[in-house]
Amino acid sequence: MDFSSNGKYLATCADDRTIRIWSTKDFLQREHRSMRANVELDHATLVRFSPDCRAFIVWLANGDTLRVFKMTKREDGGYTFTATPEDFPKKHKAPVIDIGIANTGKFIMTASSDTTVLIWSLKGQVLSTINTNQMNNTHAAVSPCGRFVASCGFTPDVKVWEVCFGKKGEFQEVVRAFELKGHSAAVHSFAFSNDSRRMASVSKDGTWKLWDTDVEYKKKQDPYLLKTGRFEEAAGAAPCRLALSPNAQVLALASGSSIHLYNTRRGEKEECFERVHGECIANLSFDITGRFLASCGDRAVRLFHNTPGHRAMVEEMQGHLKRACNESTRQRLQQQLTQAQETLKSLGALKK
Repeated sequence: MDFSSNGKYLATCADDRTIRIWSTKDFLQREHRSMRANVELDHATLVRFSPDCRAFIVWLANGDTLRVFKMTKREDGGYTFTATPEDFPKKHKAPVIDIGIANTGKFIMTASSDTTVLIWSLKGQVLSTINTNQMNNTHAAVSPCGRFVASCGFTPDVKVWEVCFGKKGEFQEVVRAFELKGHSAAVHSFAFSNDSRRMASVSKDGTWKLWDTDVEYKKKQDPYLLKTGRFEEAAGAAPCRLALSPNAQVLALASGSSIHLYNTRRGEKEECFERVHGECIANLSFDITGRFLASCGDRAVRLFHNTPGHRAMVEEMQGHLKRACNESTRQRLQQQLTQAQETLKSLGALKK
């Protein structure tokens, strides 16, 4: 599944040969309507919105390739979905595990379970082939800022590359940017915060880590480790999923069919949801506002209120209030604090 960058839609794909586009404004309603796009003679395993939200790309299970769907708005407010005439050429030699589009619209990334990450132009031409040297890839992603591509796998690190373009927008090269080093076993997964200045990782060593990646890597500056937390479930054989809230204050970890939520500043577990799905959780994602966490793993998407996020906001505002110097700042902070407390109260999650 994937949230659109404008926050209006959630796209999901399944084995039933459909992609469904859900409206996020219906999330709190009883009825959840969706628009359906059909995948002819195949089904999609991965889906990603384009930055302008006028198209989405999918990875085809049988076709082993990328297909682009254009979204055209109809007069009645709905959308017509049309697949472009030609799919991307087949280039991967192993199953594809992740796809992504840079928010700059300059490139598409595909990663397979061997050690290959491909950088494509939007027209389907391979611009660069990255060998991650990680024995095998378990996860890969494009950073929200659109500059970086990162991957993790059998080795105990996360590798990050910069995809470089010239002043006229022409592709130049892919260069190693930095690495997240500190785990002692294979890394299951990682995620970026919305501003790409923070990253989180979870490893088979039974820990998660939060990193400050706002560094001048060209001057050989390494990312800073901000926090390490325990997550024993990650040491097992089951795959682990990870999502970081847009502001990096909450970390969601999924193992098997359970979801655990952590406050990243304190490193403490705040919530645990068990047996959320009938099968292993396949995907975990916060929406663009950070109000909701979505998970999928069977025939349904489950939505959760991000209560630890509201609590983190309360703690942050209380801290700012103590240090606030002038009255107008105080009033603004008090307003935000009250709002966060009211939200928690309405969700029945205000801790005494």
